[in-house]
Formats: sequence, C-alpha cells, structure tokens
Amino acid sequence: MDDPYQNNVNQQMGGEYTYTQDGGGQDGYPYQTDYPPQDEDAASDATEGADEDNQMYEGEYQGIPHPDEIKEARRAARVEARRKARMAAQQEEEEENLPEQYEIIMEDCGHGRFQWMLFFVLGLALMADGVDGFVVGFVMPSAEKDMCISNSDKGLLGLLVYVAMMVGALVWGGLCDKMGRRKCLIYVLSIDLIFSFLSCFAQGYGFFLFFRFCSGFGIGGAIPIVYTYFAEFLQMDKRGEHLSWLCMFWMLGGLYASFTAWGIIPHYGWGFAIGTEFQMHSWRLFILVCLLPALAALVGVIFMPESPRFLLENARHDEAWMILRKVHDTNWKAKGEPERVFTVTNINTPKTQEDEFIEIQSDTGTAFQRWTVRHLTMLQNTLCVFLCNSYHGLGVWFPDMIKYMQFEEYEAKVRVFHRERVERFHFNFSLVNQIHREGEYIHDKFANIEMKSVKFENSLFENCYFEDIRSTNTFFENCTIKNSIFYNTDLWQEKFKNCQMENTTFLHPKKGCHLNFNEENDIVIYMVSFLGSLAVLPGNIISALFMDKIGRIRIIGGSMLVSSACTFLLLLSFSQGAVICWQCLFYGASVAAWNGLEVISVELYPSSKRGTAFGILNGICKFAAIIASFIFAAFIGITKIIPIFLAFSALVCGGLLALKLPETREKILS
Repeated sequence: MDDPYQNNVNQQMGGEYTYTQDGGGQDGYPYQTDYPPQDEDAASDATEGADEDNQMYEGEYQGIPHPDEIKEARRAARVEARRKARMAAQQEEEEENLPEQYEIIMEDCGHGRFQWMLFFVLGLALMADGVDGFVVGFVMPSAEKDMCISNSDKGLLGLLVYVAMMVGALVWGGLCDKMGRRKCLIYVLSIDLIFSFLSCFAQGYGFFLFFRFCSGFGIGGAIPIVYTYFAEFLQMDKRGEHLSWLCMFWMLGGLYASFTAWGIIPHYGWGFAIGTEFQMHSWRLFILVCLLPALAALVGVIFMPESPRFLLENARHDEAWMILRKVHDTNWKAKGEPERVFTVTNINTPKTQEDEFIEIQSDTGTAFQRWTVRHLTMLQNTLCVFLCNSYHGLGVWFPDMIKYMQFEEYEAKVRVFHRERVERFHFNFSLVNQIHREGEYIHDKFANIEMKSVKFENSLFENCYFEDIRSTNTFFENCTIKNSIFYNTDLWQEKFKNCQMENTTFLHPKKGCHLNFNEENDIVIYMVSFLGSLAVLPGNIISALFMDKIGRIRIIGGSMLVSSACTFLLLLSFSQGAVICWQCLFYGASVAAWNGLEVISVELYPSSKRGTAFGILNGICKFAAIIASFIFAAFIGITKIIPIFLAFSALVCGGLLALKLPETREKILS
C-alpha cells in the first residue's frame, strides 16, 4: 500500500530527489525518489553494518512504526496463537483421556445382546460361588460318617474352606488388575473344577480337606472378578440395576445346591463301590453335580472378550477398539440396525488415578483434607462390608439353631435304664436314644440290630454274643466285657472308652466308619437352606429396581437397619417353624444391603485398582464370616441373647455408617 504522506511530498518537490548520508560533519535526512516497500526481515542497504543505537528512523516523528517493531508484533502474535492452539489441543487430548470418553463410547455401543450374553456367563460363575458355599454344609452329615470325621475335624473343614476363599479373594482380586479379568476368571473356574472333581473321589479325610481348600482358593476369587468384569461393560445409567440383577445368581446357586442335595444325598443306593477301598456314595455324586455351573461358566468365559477398559489401562488400544466395535455391532444388529457404524476412530489411554478414589472435595479443598476424606471413605466402606457380613454368622446360626432344637427335642425323649440285670435274653430289636447305667448282661445275644445314640456306662457284659450290629453314635464307657464274641459288627476299638476286655474276641470287624443306608436323612436342613435362598428373591428384585432411582446409600442403610429390626424377632422364636420364618424375613431384608455394597465397591475405586480393592473387601467379608461363625458356634448351646444382640449392634452400626458413604449412582467409572 502507498504511503499518502510520501506521495504528497513527491508532488511538492518535483518528483526527483537525492539523499545524503549522515557523515563527514554533514547533517541531513536521507530521501529517495521512490520509497520502495521493504520486506519485514530485510535490512536497509544504507544502514547495513551501522550502529543500531545511532541509527535514526525517518518515520519516528511521524508516528510510523518501525518495520522491526511490526515484525516483533507479528512474531508475538504468532507465538500466542501457537500457544493457544497447543493449549486447545492439550485440553482436547485431556478430555479424550478422561473416563468420560469411555462412558461416551459405551453409550454409543448401547446395552443389548452382548451385555446379556456376558450377564448369563458371569452369572453362572457367581452361581458356582454360591453353590460352593453350601456344598460342605450339605455333605458333612454323610461325609463325617463315611470318613470318620470327629467334631473338631468337622469344624476344621468349615474353617479352612472360608480361609481359602478369603485368601483367594485377596490374591485373585489383585491379579485381575495385572493379568486381566477374563484370564483370571478362567484360572479361577479351572482350579475350582479340578480340585472339586478330585474331592469327589478322595477316600481319606486329609486328601478331602486339601482338595476342598484348593477349590475354595480358586472360587474365592470369583466375586471380585465377576463384578469388576461386568461393570466395565455397562454404561452409567444401567450399572446399578444390572449389577443388582447379577446378584440373583448367587441366590440361584443356593437354590440349586439345596434342591440337588435334597434329591441326591438321601438316596444312598445311587452310589457304587470298587472293591473295599473305593466307595462312591451319593454325597460324592452330589459334589459332582455341583460342578455343572462352574463348567458351564468356564466354557462361556472362553468365548467372551477381555474387558476393553483393562486393555486401555495397559495401552492395548487396538485390541480394545476391536472389542468395543464387536460390542457395538452385536448390540445394534440385534436391534435391527445393522447399518449403524461404529464411529470411534481413535481411543486414547485413560489417565489412571494412582491410589485415589473418585474425587471427593472437602469444604476447604486442601490436599490434606481431600486425602483424609478419601481414606475415611475407604475405611467406611470397609467397615460397612465387615458389619454387613454379620448376616453370614446368622446364616450359619439358623441351621445350627434348628439342629440344636432337634437335638434338645431328641435328648428330652432319651430313655435311661439304671442297674438293670438282663440274663439269657435275645435283643432282636433296635436300641434307639437310650442310656444304660451300671447294668449287667449275662449270656445275652445282640443280633442283626441297629444301635443309634446308645450309651452303656459302667456296665458288665459276660458271655454275650454280638452279631451284625450297625451303630450310630453308640459308645461303651467304663464297661467290663468278659468271654464275649463280636462277629461282623462295626463295634471296634474307638467305640470302647476305658473298658476292660477279658477273653473277648472280634471276628470280621467292620473297621472304619460306614454309612447307614437304612437311616433316613433329615430333610429339614435342606428345606431350611432352600427356603432361605428363595427368600432372597424379593430383596434382589427390590434392590435392582430401585438401586438407580433412590441411590445406593439409601438402599444399604435402609436394608441394614430393617435387618437389625428383624433380628429381634428371633428372641421370640421357640420352635423350628418360627426360626425358619424369621430366617426368611431376615434374608429378604439383608440382601439389598449386600447388593448395594457390591455396586458401590465397583464404583468407588479406579479401574487400575478396582479388582484389588474389591478383592480386599471380599476377603474382609470372609474374615467377618469366620469371626461370626466362631461367635455363634460358641453360644449356640448357651444362650441366643448374646449372638442376637451382637448381630443387632453390627447391623445398626453398619447402617448408620453407610449413610456417610458418598453416593456413586451418577459417577462415571474412574
């Protein structure tokens, strides 16, 4: 553009001018005929090499900016533009790296056929965990007779199984954050299948104990992996409801175990034997049938993909993109929209939050206060899980209480015979629930009979003959046995306590413990477990329908407080029917709290730590169950007031503490 000022000067002075340089004592301003435009970066030939401090710019007094100043201004503008562009790009990249990106992708993929397939596969894995929790309790009445398990050894089996499940939850929860959800779930189910199968054929109690421990270690990792795995395929508005529906499979596991135990274990004739060393009784067949849910789950998981969220956490972008595209196409094709295209072209790795939970701001927002709030939240969640699992203790206490009531009722009908003398008598009828003290039996015959819950104390047996005797809970204490013969009986050394044997012969003894195939199995215990599992159904449905509507915190707190009120009804229970009734009511109320804790535990922790945190919480759950079992077992025969009061206190404290937890129903998985 021409300078109007310069054009005006040219017109006034004839259009041709000369210029002189400042030098040799001659002052003047440089002029030229045409003032050619100079490039921004070019320097004047006349001033080349001159001292810039002494150089005089001709437009200085006319207000015309120096070309160098224009250059610097433009350069500064370009630097600022580049800085803003970098900030915008960085901000866009950060937004893409945030968990919101993954949530948007899952919303684009939709909720449909893929999630339902994964739902049933993972549900079967959860069902396998539920079945495993009932197996030992159902087989123990038969297994303790078949393998000569004492009361102390019987308690050791239940304890070790819970310890194994606790260790399994801790180990596999951490490994699924390192190795992947799918891979660890395959390992978990495989270990459970292998060792549960071996336990079916274990003839000795030591091997049976070892195999059940290994099986518990495997299946103990199922719960933290299943919930973590499924949650990462769900969008925010579906998460609470469908995780709650998933909890129903644990109930189905209890129903399956109760129903099959009821239908298989009492039928002792369904078993078979190979020689005298290998016995395959009905309770072993029951364990074999209980493997079916785990087997079906293992086959299904093999065909499922890995969690894309886990893959993104480990910078495996291409694999994650392919899986998300598969989820997208599967869902929309099933909905009749096969033309819908997966529009995501690039997925950046989400930023992980090391050792942080969801952002919970404090009142002042200081770093220390945020740290305190986060760790208090973790502690509150842990305590809620611990206190809520007092229901495990009550779950053990309900069947034991019924057994104790049956025992008291049976013991009240015991017949006591004192100082009786029986001579030359043939006992051809069964002896049941009797105590014989200081009796004398001379030239008597006991043949082809059953002795059930019979005790002989300080008695004399002289010239007696015992043949084909089947005994259950029968003992001889401080007795004297002279010139007697025991032929083909199961009365052997362990049945005689502090007894004196004089010229007594044992011919073809049935050493070891043997099941009595004619003994009727008490179906009340199976019915109690079946009804208890079935009672969970209403609580599961209510929690699933309202988990996203009223929030997790209200579900947990309300359920635990209602459950605490139900425990007081147990004080009014003086019959087996009343205990069963209150058991069902308690289970139905308390399961909602358990479901809420499962959901909030998934949502409270970041993806890189979710499995580890959930495994720790599930391990604490098992630890609480162990403590509760010890407490209830210690007081089962003394009083029911103390265990009921402890359960009530735990549930009240847990319910109040739960109300302080952060609500997570509108939080994106961090």
